[in-house]
Amino acid sequence: MSREQRAKLDAALRRPRPEGPRTVEATRAGFRAMMAEMIVPDGIRTRSVPLGDRPAVLVEPADGPRPGTILYFHGGGFVFGSPETALSLTANLVVRTGFRAFSLDYRLAPEHPFPAAIDDAVRAYRALLDGGEDPSAIAFAGDSAGGGLTVTACLAARDAGLPVPAAIVAFSPGLDMTRTGESVAAKESADPFFTRESLEYTGAMYLAGRDPRHPLLSPATLADLTGFPPLLLQVGTNEVLLDDSTRLAARARAAGVDVILDVTANVPHVFQAYTGTLNEADEALARAALFLTQHTRPRTPTS
Repeated sequence: MSREQRAKLDAALRRPRPEGPRTVEATRAGFRAMMAEMIVPDGIRTRSVPLGDRPAVLVEPADGPRPGTILYFHGGGFVFGSPETALSLTANLVVRTGFRAFSLDYRLAPEHPFPAAIDDAVRAYRALLDGGEDPSAIAFAGDSAGGGLTVTACLAARDAGLPVPAAIVAFSPGLDMTRTGESVAAKESADPFFTRESLEYTGAMYLAGRDPRHPLLSPATLADLTGFPPLLLQVGTNEVLLDDSTRLAARARAAGVDVILDVTANVPHVFQAYTGTLNEADEALARAALFLTQHTRPRTPTS
């Protein structure tokens, strides 16, 4: 365990920030600046492509991909973030698996509240299927709000009659807009990123007055996960969102879903982004890549 690394990161994340609510544009700019500091590995190539009716960034190994596709959803509370801010995470998965990844630029609140992001995600998945990709070759992955989107997009796709993807990987996912998990209060002093107030500030933009007691808003407590693919949830103990993952894992087990709840001690929200500076980040990404390669297996055509 990298106790010194974790303590140094926690102290850095607790540096004073502007007080009070910030404008949406200021929040977006601050997040871009923070994520621009993350290490993007060598050995990739990127280009902008359309996917469904939204832009996406295609990330591939520089020497060409092996069979397999990751559909990636970035974090940012459904209000900020982009494929560019998630590039360190997407690129690390690509380098470690050899798969290609499409990182979707889904619509954001408050301009486009619920269910715009889910609609965009399902359309992107449908576009991959319509393009000839086998669902056994596709995995969903995402972080934070995008981690939650891996689950809600799978729910929406299943309910629309589409085949589910081969696997889901969610980093520190947001899975409960009701904020009823005990960790929301119990972990507030340990979490250097979030408070209940900050979660409710961005959450209100995404909800736009909708009742959060809906399976596509709070799957950790309300979703029927029957028929879901294998699921990997990675989360840190220093997160107010910890119980989002623990409760979804329990629902998945109850529904007969293969699920791994991967909890790392004393690390913050989406700690996987801190590759190169936090040993636990590299170790978690290695486990995520192994999970993806084990479960994303394109079918061999029969003669």
